[in-house]
Amino acid sequence: MTRIVVVDNHGQFTHLEGRALRDVGVEVAIVDNETPPADVDADGIVLSGGPDMDRTGNSTEYLEHGVPVFGICLGMQAMADALGGRVESGEYGGYADVTVDILDEADPLVGSLAPETRVWASHADEVVEVPEGFSRTAESDVCGVEAMSDPDRDLYGVQWHPEVAHTERGQEVFENFVALCE
Repeated sequence: MTRIVVVDNHGQFTHLEGRALRDVGVEVAIVDNETPPADVDADGIVLSGGPDMDRTGNSTEYLEHGVPVFGICLGMQAMADALGGRVESGEYGGYADVTVDILDEADPLVGSLAPETRVWASHADEVVEVPEGFSRTAESDVCGVEAMSDPDRDLYGVQWHPEVAHTERGQEVFENFVALCE
């Protein structure tokens, strides 16, 4: 059975990420972000959202774990920052219902959502420049990098929260990620 590990960055929705993955039919474990990657056996890693870039623990060490990695909100921001992208404070701030435009219908994580979908996102911080090797795969009128992908390294991220009920087709994003891990 496919096993996905969710690295908990102390976000309020981490348990919902685990639930969404269990609903896809995979084995799920949630581990604290201080857990060393060497202690984790997984077919895929989710870097959860969270409140603070200074509290991501060992999250970015999972980028070299050799399995697909999916960063959600803070998880995506930590990924971008660690790999040479740029993260800044967003102009919008708190949570909002946002329409994202999918830029790449062939993207394995979010392409199936094209041409657009409604999502629930926080923009207190956001990726403003993707790292080398990544492409922007979604944008909105609030944020230029709503999603990013580097399929060559199996690294993916979204600014929004696919695990919450306010996001349309959020479960589909988790299904797409699990397909990458199988």
